[in-house]
Amino acid sequence: MHYTDCWLAKDFPPVEPSEDHIVLFRICNGQYIPNIGEDKWDKDHVKMPCSDRNINKEINETKQWDVIVKALSQKIKNSEALASAILTYQTQFKDIWKFKAMHRFFNEYWDKNDSEYFFENTLPKVARLALDLPELIKSPIPLLKQGCNISLSFTQLQLASLLANAFFCTFPERNNKRKDSEYKTYPPVNFNVLYDGGGPKVMEKFKFICHYFNRVCEVNPTGVVTFSRRHIPVDKCPDWARVTLPMSTVPLGVDDSKLIEDAKYWIQMDFANKYIGGGVLRRGAVQEEIRFVSNPELMVSLLFTEVLSPTEAVMIIGTERYSTHTGYSSTVKWSGNYIDETSTDSSARRQCAILALDARRFPKPDEQYCKEMIDRELNKAYVGFSFYSKAGGLSYPGIATGNWGCGAFGGSARLKSLLQIMACVRAGRPISYFTFNDVTLKNNIEHMYEFLRTNNVTVGDLYQCLMDFCESEDHISVFVNLYENIENYFNKQMM
Repeated sequence: MHYTDCWLAKDFPPVEPSEDHIVLFRICNGQYIPNIGEDKWDKDHVKMPCSDRNINKEINETKQWDVIVKALSQKIKNSEALASAILTYQTQFKDIWKFKAMHRFFNEYWDKNDSEYFFENTLPKVARLALDLPELIKSPIPLLKQGCNISLSFTQLQLASLLANAFFCTFPERNNKRKDSEYKTYPPVNFNVLYDGGGPKVMEKFKFICHYFNRVCEVNPTGVVTFSRRHIPVDKCPDWARVTLPMSTVPLGVDDSKLIEDAKYWIQMDFANKYIGGGVLRRGAVQEEIRFVSNPELMVSLLFTEVLSPTEAVMIIGTERYSTHTGYSSTVKWSGNYIDETSTDSSARRQCAILALDARRFPKPDEQYCKEMIDRELNKAYVGFSFYSKAGGLSYPGIATGNWGCGAFGGSARLKSLLQIMACVRAGRPISYFTFNDVTLKNNIEHMYEFLRTNNVTVGDLYQCLMDFCESEDHISVFVNLYENIENYFNKQMM
């Protein structure tokens, strides 16, 4: 199955304003014009730094935006001046934010010429991009809250301005870590979290981010990106024991040599944290964090996406990839510029759909081998995989995924691969599975799928098999050799 085969259907729903699709722009004479709306300063919308209601109480009730404009309009020659500018309007953190990682990156880690170029040429443009926010976004941004089914569409230039503001730490109400804080159920978005980080992984993230700003400040991006949140109540999720579709309903491809992001024109899985972005502004540097710094527009989702509940997913369509990388986790490195030649759809979005699904963390891996956890992962996968799917037949694009929730989250790759295939069958999407250089796992999955196919095993049949394993007296040992025991289970039934 070729990767380009799976963007065969019509576009995803186009960018059209509606009750459940908020579009922050309109097109007039071929130009993007910001939609105009009334500023909102409430619990349902992003509190914008340029709002008239963003008041600096420490400076004679001055509008905070006026303070920000003054600070960022000055010449900023180095990291010390940058830190000082930020603390001009974030005065309550002057004894808390130390900017150790930022100083180390610009003064020690990065090439001296690159650092000088950034402060001399790029940073003034990033500041201008940040200060253009009131002209680029003139309508309120709803929060993507739990339980909602809503989409937000922005131009790439609007996203660049929001990211520039995160870079300068201008977003109000987002730095309070108290348990009763208004945004306690949202990830951090201001970059001060990154600036006080440490270690080589954080240093490399600076390279990705600085490269992004170098690019967008040279040539304004011209596309569109849509962020969509989907919720299905648990009682509306499939009754897995009653799903009669054969496991062979959807085609499966398994690849041990490529990465998920190599599967162009597929829906590409983000092995997400329930707080979207995971540790992208901290020390995390695994699949989700690497993807977010490679496609920095994804990071804007931190601004408005509430923590995901067990039957919710987020899909992001249209982001641009700016960087390549090598390594993983402690060995990750920015490796160079990337020219994204992915074609666009009818709404000027790159045909790149990234699906954020958070797996359950299993501090004790044995905990995943029970009905509750298997149902949880099946339902979570189904909510994401059935995003924009149609009833009956196959839906395209297909799903490009891999060892979701394995590794640090303790999931079993052999179990998770089966659960994802089951969810794809129910959602009607082809699946391409990437085993990340694990040839043995590739062979095992292919063999298991062929066994299920030739024996016409249904999703319901396999679900009942897993439930029987969960209820067995020594169920942990049964799951250790899962594929072998599945074959034994069905072979006995056919005798």
